Amino acid sequence: LSSQGPLWRALFGREADKLEQANDDDRTFYVIEREPVVNTFVSVPRENSSLNCAAFAAGLLEAVLGAAGFPARVSAHWHKGTTLMIKFDEAVIARDKSLEGR
Repeated sequence: LSSQGPLWRALFGREADKLEQANDDDRTFYVIEREPVVNTFVSVPRENSSLNCAAFAAGLLEAVLGAAGFPARVSAHWHKGTTLMIKFDEAVIARDKSLEGR
């Protein structure tokens, strides 16, 4: 998983600000975007201020990961700007650990 890779640049025209792994969960990663391009031109009414339009990007990322054989749940959260939380299925982590010994 790379926020610096060609997929992110192809989708959004630039690299993500940061990629982090959760300290307490090897299944969870965070892609941090201070100002996601999908939120740039969207005006959210005050009564819907909790709405984060980067949920669109979360859906794209979830679909690409699933199609590539890395099923995960991806959700958008307001934290440090916008944070996409990626939680991989346990099978992905188990497969990764089994390949480490090769």
